[in-house]
Amino acid sequence: MDFNMKKLASDAGIFFTRAVQFTEEKFGQAEKTELDAHFENLLVRADSTKNWTERILRQTEVLLQPNPSARVEEFLYEKLDRKVPSRVTNGELLAQYMAEAAGELGPTTPYGKTLLKVSEAEKRLGAAERDFIHTASVSFLTPLRNFLEGDWKTISKERRLLQNRRLDLDACKARLKKAKAAEAKATTVPDFQETRPRNYILSASASALWNDEVDKAEQELRVAQTEFDRQAEVTRLLLEGISSTHVNHLRCLHEFVKSQMTYYAQCYRHMLDLQKQLGRFPGTFVGTTEPASPPLSTTSPTTAAATMPVVPTVASLATPGEAALCLEEVSPPASGTRKARVLYDYEAADSSELALLADELITVYSLPGMDPDWLIGERGNKKGKVPVTYLELLS
Repeated sequence: MDFNMKKLASDAGIFFTRAVQFTEEKFGQAEKTELDAHFENLLVRADSTKNWTERILRQTEVLLQPNPSARVEEFLYEKLDRKVPSRVTNGELLAQYMAEAAGELGPTTPYGKTLLKVSEAEKRLGAAERDFIHTASVSFLTPLRNFLEGDWKTISKERRLLQNRRLDLDACKARLKKAKAAEAKATTVPDFQETRPRNYILSASASALWNDEVDKAEQELRVAQTEFDRQAEVTRLLLEGISSTHVNHLRCLHEFVKSQMTYYAQCYRHMLDLQKQLGRFPGTFVGTTEPASPPLSTTSPTTAAATMPVVPTVASLATPGEAALCLEEVSPPASGTRKARVLYDYEAADSSELALLADELITVYSLPGMDPDWLIGERGNKKGKVPVTYLELLS
């Protein structure tokens, strides 16, 4: 108990000395040991790394999980060292609703069939999103979080210890300065006016006392300087390790970009497949090829008849099978053909369609009575129907 009380009193004295030194520095009444410029630059870079890492980490969490309540729940599970329960993604939930709607509205109707097709695609999108969230969390968020909760805490601890060593060093410097000033005063201004031997002895004793105080202060200063230099070197090594942290975060950033690229590529493939499937059933988009009411036009019938190309075709009078056979016999109109650039690859569903390759140029035109979502495309001596959504009309 006696030892603990002594240690408590010693710690309280050290804390009081540091507090006095810190306060005097703030008011400009005490000198402060300045660190070298390189060390200051390391501190600034470390602080910037910590601040931006926190911001990037928080915003990435928002990107992966926009729901703040879900983020708080996941945070609590992590702090309690419990496994985060599996959560249904928005795409998977939408797929579930679409599948239930198709079952209730009729899975054999055009609308029900389309709902089922889109439901399957949304389910695959939700699964891809789940994989992306998991991969990004492991390869990107976890290293950033480990830096903030591990390396940065160690750096902060050593920086606080360096600050305490600096306060001790400056307090020792101030104590030595005061002791030397008192010693010089006692040595250079003896009490010569007093002729009694007793006063002369007391003056000599005071000079010797201040001399001992200077020796003690110098010894404490040497110890404080050694501890400060040692702690400064430890802190410097940790701060220089920020360069390795940047290299690690750069690697993690590449992994994040790779996972994000994979996710969006999967989404693109799923949606492209869905568009192809829906494009093979144009009847699911429109119920009739004729509008319910004729569109309003500012041109006269005579002008419209003069500008719209009229091409005789047997496709509108024949069955679908006969139309496919007669498609090669159809000639393009004298006017009304346009050039189009293909946006995506398209695989022909049957012989009446024209297979497309991305970025190629083809000639397209429309025939009377055709579905507005389709055009006739020509490439060389090949001809067939092409979906409008896969084209960019140029001229």
